[in-house]
Amino acid sequence: MRLLRSTDLALRVLMRLSVAEDTTPTTREVSADMDVPYTHAAKVVAELQHQGLVDARRGRGGGLSLTEKGRTASVGAVVRSFEGDGDVVDCEGGPTPCPLHTACRLRGALRKAQEAFFATLDPLTIGDMTASPTGPLLLQIGRAPTP
Repeated sequence: MRLLRSTDLALRVLMRLSVAEDTTPTTREVSADMDVPYTHAAKVVAELQHQGLVDARRGRGGGLSLTEKGRTASVGAVVRSFEGDGDVVDCEGGPTPCPLHTACRLRGALRKAQEAFFATLDPLTIGDMTASPTGPLLLQIGRAPTP
């Protein structure tokens, strides 16, 4: 299974904000730290804010911060929200639906594998993902190396 870029970025943004305890980086700073286009980061941050996982304040003294809901959010729930909970393959869609669609066993097996994937991520929180050694490394992202 391959995650969408927006899903990957959402998880990285949440992890980055999880370790930014005394700072409130801007979306522009986070996009630079993660080396992604600002417009892409802004869309992801807007969705995270809509879900109540991130607080985004504008203007002087503004920036991004992780909400308590974001800190304890299930990684599986975040992935589901960005990926959707639909089937891995679209057997009925398109101009020519799959001729096996009424008797296919593959679709069920793929759905079961997808649920196992989510079940593995469900008990993990964003906080779990930033435990050492990841947390200290996240603090170094985007900073110039010290001479």
